[in-house]
Amino acid sequence: MSLSGKKITVIGAGIGGLTAAIALRARGAKVTVLEQAEAIIEVGAGIQVSPNGFAVLRALGLEDRFRQIAVQGQAVELRDYRADSLVARLDLGLLPEDQPYFFVHRADLVDILADAARAEGVKIRLLQKANTVEATDLPVVHLANGADMKADIVIGADGLHSRLRPVLNGVTAPFFTRQTAWRATIPNVIDHPNVSRVHMAPKRHMVTYPLRGGELINIVAVQERTGWAEEGWQHKDDPANLRHAFSDFGGDAKRMLAAVEDVGLWGLFRHPVAPIWHKGHTAILGDAAHPTLPFMAQGAVMAMEDSWVLTDALDQADTVEAGLAAYQARREDRVKKIVETANGNAWKYHLSFPPMRFGAHMGLRVVSKLAPKKLMQQFDWIYRHDVTKG
Repeated sequence: MSLSGKKITVIGAGIGGLTAAIALRARGAKVTVLEQAEAIIEVGAGIQVSPNGFAVLRALGLEDRFRQIAVQGQAVELRDYRADSLVARLDLGLLPEDQPYFFVHRADLVDILADAARAEGVKIRLLQKANTVEATDLPVVHLANGADMKADIVIGADGLHSRLRPVLNGVTAPFFTRQTAWRATIPNVIDHPNVSRVHMAPKRHMVTYPLRGGELINIVAVQERTGWAEEGWQHKDDPANLRHAFSDFGGDAKRMLAAVEDVGLWGLFRHPVAPIWHKGHTAILGDAAHPTLPFMAQGAVMAMEDSWVLTDALDQADTVEAGLAAYQARREDRVKKIVETANGNAWKYHLSFPPMRFGAHMGLRVVSKLAPKKLMQQFDWIYRHDVTKG
């Protein structure tokens, strides 16, 4: 089935929506992206783009521009919170040369995706909020301003609060994990190397890595607690609360926390992977289909993989329905495994029973020194998966 000339509406101008728009436009589709904000301004801060996500950017012709805005990671360091001492080091240099790992400011990535989309002829319409979607063979997006938009295909890439997901699946209540997270960026006050550091503590951890050529440091700090916090990055908190929760952290971690002046707070919720990703000529991707906790750094990358596979599946199928069915079939098992792995990952950083914590850290130290390749190989199924090679 040729996508040439097909009218496709994408709801949401985030990483997933823009990636899908570029890929679909490259196959000849007439693509319009609807964004409810008055400008494409991404909230949040840093994200990690592992090799499987970089493969999509390379296939879209954005490798050079992406390298200009991103920091190539050299390692992931697991550190103890008290003295900020090294526990284990995952050497990202062991990855194949053509499969690099990066840290990037989310807004910078969205900027290059939006520029590339516009350059290819994608129409991005701002201040266009979708209210409801008719998930039929002739889909219609009903906008908040009263207008209707008809299309051959409608793609919901509008995140956790997707307008299309409940049309396909009904409403499901998320589960509060009893974990909250703070997110901030600070000046690089410690000359942070090009590594991701995971500072591990009982019932808490903090992840830091550099952004924008090393000018900034991204901080994400997670704490187990019963106090509920709203979902979403836009909620602000007093930096003093962050510093109090992590007051026993030492070394560079303490210095970075002292530099925080503006911080967001959000609750971490588990959402089920949607059982239905498509109906008629509509489909969902990224967080709209399979929200994931941030403990594998794969949320944005999964949306990019989805976008490529969705486009490829439509291009290869005889009908839209067959293409959308193939898209879910090709993606579902992988994203479920990613979500399950992320769900089970936080406890490894939060060990609080002293003998278990000591034994786990000692084991990590031994493996890191004696078998560094083995430590990295546990992630091969994620990082070496390349959707652009079919």
